[in-house]
Amino acid sequence: MQIESPPVDYQRQQPTAERRGLILVHTGNGKGKSTAAFGLALRAHGRGKAVKIYQFMKVPSARFGEHRMFEQLGVPIEGLGDGFSWKSRDLEHSAQLARDGWTRAAATIAAGEHFLVVLDEIMYPLRYGWLPLEQVLSALRERPSHVHVVLTGRNAPQELIELADTVTEMTMVKHHFKAGVPAQRGIED
Repeated sequence: MQIESPPVDYQRQQPTAERRGLILVHTGNGKGKSTAAFGLALRAHGRGKAVKIYQFMKVPSARFGEHRMFEQLGVPIEGLGDGFSWKSRDLEHSAQLARDGWTRAAATIAAGEHFLVVLDEIMYPLRYGWLPLEQVLSALRERPSHVHVVLTGRNAPQELIELADTVTEMTMVKHHFKAGVPAQRGIED
């Protein structure tokens, strides 16, 4: 490891624009996209802001660690799907669930009652063609100016990346699963 000196001559860049709702995208093949979005949700909730989380691939009855914790905190989290496509028994039903879920999520964004809306794993229904990308982009463009939206999932469309204010790409450097270590409660769920 290279040792370096701490910075001492930091020049703070002064923002010139007004505060407004942001579009944040967490994408990439690495772990942590949803976890980062949930961290933002916790931060906003901790500041007394209204938060709503939609999970496009989780079932409504899901009881993963995040569901248990958000329930205890009073942060609404809603599963909109029927699991990942490889677990689905009926892909048209999965697609319809995504469309119905998007209708609810879009209405929440448009209503402007929430400071932060998380659209977890929305990239899957976008990539599968279950949701029209233009509908999502339009809802993001037309949202009330104070509403922040976080969208997560692998392979975010370029049009969404261009619209977003902040895009973070999670890159896998090393993953325990590749060494044969299975998923563990409290880490992956």
